Amino acid sequence: MLAVGKQNAKQTVQKHLFSSPPHWVANSFVYQIFPDRFKKSKRVSSNQDLFLEPWRSTPSRNGFKGGDLYGVIEALDYLQEIGVTCLYLNPIFNSAANHRYHTYDYMSVDPLLGGNQALFELIESLHLRGMRIILDGVFNHCGRGFWAFHHLIENAESSPYRDWFIINDWPINPYPGSNQKCGYSCWWNDPALPKFNHGNPQVQNYLIQVGCFWIERGIDGWRLDVPDEVPDEFWVAFRKRIKKINSEAWIVGEIWGDARKWLKGEHFDGVMNYRIGWSSLCWVGSNSLKNDYINPLYPIKNITGDYFLKVLETTLGWYSSETNCSQLNLLDSHDVPRALHTLDGDVEALKLALLLLFLNPGAPCIYYGTEIGLNGGKEPSCREAFPWKISWKVDLRSYIRSLWEFRKNSIGFISPGLDWEVIGLDGLHGYGLKAGKKSIKTSTKIDVFINRSRTSSLAIPSKYIEKSFYVGSSEMKDNFLPTQSGIVFT
Repeated sequence: MLAVGKQNAKQTVQKHLFSSPPHWVANSFVYQIFPDRFKKSKRVSSNQDLFLEPWRSTPSRNGFKGGDLYGVIEALDYLQEIGVTCLYLNPIFNSAANHRYHTYDYMSVDPLLGGNQALFELIESLHLRGMRIILDGVFNHCGRGFWAFHHLIENAESSPYRDWFIINDWPINPYPGSNQKCGYSCWWNDPALPKFNHGNPQVQNYLIQVGCFWIERGIDGWRLDVPDEVPDEFWVAFRKRIKKINSEAWIVGEIWGDARKWLKGEHFDGVMNYRIGWSSLCWVGSNSLKNDYINPLYPIKNITGDYFLKVLETTLGWYSSETNCSQLNLLDSHDVPRALHTLDGDVEALKLALLLLFLNPGAPCIYYGTEIGLNGGKEPSCREAFPWKISWKVDLRSYIRSLWEFRKNSIGFISPGLDWEVIGLDGLHGYGLKAGKKSIKTSTKIDVFINRSRTSSLAIPSKYIEKSFYVGSSEMKDNFLPTQSGIVFT
C-alpha cells in the first residue's frame, strides 16, 4: 500500500514571516475562464461596431470573439449552481492578443473586456456571494506595445528606459524578418514578448506595484506566469509586499513539475499541479488516449495503477501537508488539449478523472466548458467559445456539483491524503484502485473503489453494502463494480 499526502521526514519547511498559505484554499473549487471565449454580454457598447469573429466559429490564434467580464458576472448563478467558489481568469489587462499574455498596460483592464469598472463590479459581485477571484500575472515579459518598450523603439539608446530590458544589439528590430534578429531577449525567442530586466530595481518596483495595486482593489490572489524564468529573489520581495496587504492572498506559480524550491514559504503558496492532471487522465484513459500532444512535462501515455500511484506518492511527498492543501489541481487548461480530447471523447473516463481530481488535497480546478463536454485539442483549439445557446450533448453539471458536495463533507479525510493501493489484478497489472482513510478522533472512515476497465467488473468486499456516492453508467450488482465506475463508502 502506498501512503500519500504525508510529509517526507527529510523535508524541512523554511519558517518565514509569511510562510503560511491561505486557509481558504483547501476548501475551494476553482473554475478557470479564458475571458474572450466564455460569455459575451451586451454591456460593452464600444464593442458593438468592432470586427469580431462569429462566436461559434473555429477558434483562431489571432481573432477575438468578444467575451467580456460583464458576461462572467451574468454567469455567476450558473457557476454557483455547479459549486464553484473561486474564479481564475487568464490575463485581462490591455493587450494586442486574445489571450492577453502580450500586456501593454498592467494598470488597465482591456476595454474589450469592459475596462476597470467591469473588473471592480465582478470583484464586488463575487465577494457578495462569498466567492473569490485570482488573476493571471505576466511579469516575466510584456508585449511590444508596453509603454516603456515603445519608448525604447522610438528613442533607441537614448531612451531612459533602455535598462528595463535586456538589449543584445542596437538598433533593436521589434519586427524582424525570417533571417533577422530582434536584438533583445524575449520569451521563447518571440519578438512580440520582450523580457523584462529583473536586475533593474525600477523594473522590480514597478511590477511589485502592479501586484499590490490589484490586491488593494480586492482580488484574492495571483496565478504567476512562467515564474521559474524570473529571478528567485524577485518573488521573495513580491510575496512580502503582497502578503503585507493581504496575508490570505493566494500566490500560485505556473510550475509544471518539481516545485520544491518554490514551496518552502518564501515564494509561492502552491503551483499549478499538472502532475495530478496528466497522471489521472493517463490512468483512466488506459489504451484509448489521444497522444497528439507532445510535452515532457505533460506526457500522455498509457500507465499502470502502480505508475499512477507512484506519481501521486512522489508529488504529494515532495511537499508539506499544508502546502499540498494549497495546490491548484487541474486536469487541463488553456495550454494543453482539453481532458475530453485527450480521453478521445470518453465521458465515463472523464467522470473518473474528475472523481480523482476531487479526491486529492488542494483546490480542484476545472477549465471552463469541461462540464458540458468541450473537447478542443491543441492550442488554439482548446480555447473555443462556450456554447451558451445550444443543447449540450454532454452535461456533467449535476455530477460535478455532487463531487463538490461530497468533497465538502469529506474534507477531513481528503486533506491529509488518502491511502491508495492497486487492486483487481488482470495478469501483471491492476485495473482498479482502492483508497481509504480513518479518522483517529471519531473512528469514522472513508473507502474508495475505482474501476477503469472497459471490459471487466471489479469485486468489492461484501462488507461494503450501503454506498454513499457512486459514479458510473450502470449500477453495481452482487458486490461487483461495473466497468468505468467508482464508489465511495463512508
